[in-house]
Amino acid sequence: MIPASPTPFRGVYAATLVPFLEDGTLDEARFTQHLWDCTRAEGIVGILCNGHAGENHLLTREEKRRVVELAADTIGKDRIIVSGILSEDLDEACLHACDAIAAGADALLVFPPFSWAVSQDHDAIIAHHTAICEAVDAPIMLYQSSVGSGGMAYSLPILESLLRLPGIVAIKEGSWETNAYDKHRRLAARVAPHVDVMASGDEHLLPCFAIGTTGSLVSLAAILPVSLAKLWRAMENDDLPAARSIHDAIQPLANLIYGRAPSGRATLRLKACLVMQGKWPSCRTRKASDIIAPEEWQELSAALHDAMALEGP
Repeated sequence: MIPASPTPFRGVYAATLVPFLEDGTLDEARFTQHLWDCTRAEGIVGILCNGHAGENHLLTREEKRRVVELAADTIGKDRIIVSGILSEDLDEACLHACDAIAAGADALLVFPPFSWAVSQDHDAIIAHHTAICEAVDAPIMLYQSSVGSGGMAYSLPILESLLRLPGIVAIKEGSWETNAYDKHRRLAARVAPHVDVMASGDEHLLPCFAIGTTGSLVSLAAILPVSLAKLWRAMENDDLPAARSIHDAIQPLANLIYGRAPSGRATLRLKACLVMQGKWPSCRTRKASDIIAPEEWQELSAALHDAMALEGP
């Protein structure tokens, strides 16, 4: 549910994960509990489902729709449901967008197709987003990808064109580099001041929050929702000592999850943390190659133990 507020999208969102049963199908009961766990902390205003951490690119169309449906049924009455849209084919992307809204999503976040990493085509990118905006009557969020993701990281001219599209309400800013983040924040303030710029680089939250942000959509909040809500609140209150204390507790874990190669195993590591917390029985993903070595498991476990100090029972 989008609240009646001058700044309805402001705040922290947990980018959810997807649990699978032994046969590879969606574990609906565990996913429902995961939704409650992610949003239990005061300050978590909603979720991003069907994002990268939610294995969007590995789910079927029906599975993506069901994920949204479960989220809307479980927490939709008092939390904002944002669904990611990721498809190489534009017609398919529009179908997924319509599915998500019909299933109960409040807003959509359009991810750049992975093929865009090879080259950047201004007209194709604008056409892709325009078609999705026209396919649904819903707020749309942009995704600014990391500086290391090639053409998926929009140039300033492309981002400016996207910001001017009708229906755009926010950017999930994942540049993973603070100077780039600040450039994009300043651009949005100049050409589209109504658009929220949400600092969403899980390894760079404190510095980007300090520069200025209107929220965050991060998978770290799927395992540490209380800590992320407290970090947001501390920066909102200009309490830098408290924010630094939280940062010191969670940063080593963030670095192990997102900073270690191969970075594509971040979802696996996040799921492993849920296993360590006793919430999930396995960290199964849709990638057959996803394996955590015993040494890495021990490092993750130690870092998670330290980070959990702020989470409470």
